[in-house]
Amino acid sequence: MSPLECGLYVVATPIGNLGDITLRGIEVLMLADRIACEDTRVTRKLLSRHSIKTKVTSYHDHNANTVRPVLIQEIKNGGTVALVCDAGMPSISDPGYKLIRDSILAGLYVTVVPGASAGLSGLVLSGLPTDRFLFLGYLPSKSQQRRNTLEEISGISASLIFYESPERLVNSLKDMLCVLGDRPAAVLRELTKLHEEVRRGSLNELWAHYADNAKPRGEIVVVVGPALEIEKISDKEIANILGERLKNLSVRDAVFEVAAITKQPRKKIYMMAINLQTQFKPGNS
Repeated sequence: MSPLECGLYVVATPIGNLGDITLRGIEVLMLADRIACEDTRVTRKLLSRHSIKTKVTSYHDHNANTVRPVLIQEIKNGGTVALVCDAGMPSISDPGYKLIRDSILAGLYVTVVPGASAGLSGLVLSGLPTDRFLFLGYLPSKSQQRRNTLEEISGISASLIFYESPERLVNSLKDMLCVLGDRPAAVLRELTKLHEEVRRGSLNELWAHYADNAKPRGEIVVVVGPALEIEKISDKEIANILGERLKNLSVRDAVFEVAAITKQPRKKIYMMAINLQTQFKPGNS
């Protein structure tokens, strides 16, 4: 094997199955002077599988500001650093991009060794359109902030890719349903691992399933399809849809969902909801 040119090598690692690493990825990890990784315990399992003895340095959110200059200086001194994360492609939902950015700004050689990605694997396995897609990583933890983020991208005609935790899955699916409408979607769990699970359906079906069953385990990817094309809809049809939603949802949730489905302003749908509630109060005819 030829020596590596000094620089930063961004190496994708398996997202579950330790065999899912490229031959070039193994070669770079063997030849690098140092491997910067999130969790040394996780990375050492991969290295042990392939008999790699390279030094490892922990590089994560909590120490990145301190470790990053040290790694850059090592490269400036003629060294080679391989950047990996616990699973998948570095810099996707982790602090890796800052090391890449600063290395580029320092005029250093930076290259990528492609491989596994949970987001792209989930998109392909979902069976949803792949010609246009948007990766959003983890949504905010609080419901209102989540809905605000979803509202910002609700008009984009593309498949949407999210990462989610088991603890927040049900609430996130509910917020997606309320803001984006009842779109086709898929929940993918433990990709490439022994207990891989893919569940496809509408957002409403997926929300109902996970709300009624035990909390799932493992790492989760949620893919939501583009908004379905709808014909121009009359106010009477909107009122019928809204009336059905109000039977099972709060005014707030019903307004969010119907506005997303019909592409009508939330203010208009809210006024219609108030009027419907007034009409059906006891004593009104």
